[in-house]
Amino acid sequence: MKDAINWARVFGGGLLAGFVINVGEFILNEPLLGAEFAEAMAGMNQEPPGSGAIMIFVMMAFAIGILSVWLYAAIRPRFGPGARTAGCAGLTVWALGWLFPNISFLAMGFFPAKLLVIATLWSLVEVTLATVAGAWLYQESDQPAS
Repeated sequence: MKDAINWARVFGGGLLAGFVINVGEFILNEPLLGAEFAEAMAGMNQEPPGSGAIMIFVMMAFAIGILSVWLYAAIRPRFGPGARTAGCAGLTVWALGWLFPNISFLAMGFFPAKLLVIATLWSLVEVTLATVAGAWLYQESDQPAS
């Protein structure tokens, strides 16, 4: 089947994409904005996320990476292989996973606008680059290894 998805490559590329997302999230949520997020959480009478929550976030990042590369593989036959198509897949995942939820958090006043804007813009770059990185490992089943 010509357009069959190479699931091994989806998972391999997805793990790479998830790793990129996890590194980006660590940088954002610890050294860059960690103190400000902790202050915002304290303002809501909440503790910062503990190790259990962080483990869930790490696993979710890997799942999002796999989903991003799967989306790339799914749209690749129509849009063609390459970074542009991977960028489209990454932007789609970013909009659904970060942009729209963060707009909702802003509308409800859950976090300060500055934090949400920075986190949303950071994740735009992070998820797009992660998807491009994961797509770089992806190839269809019938292609020879390069």
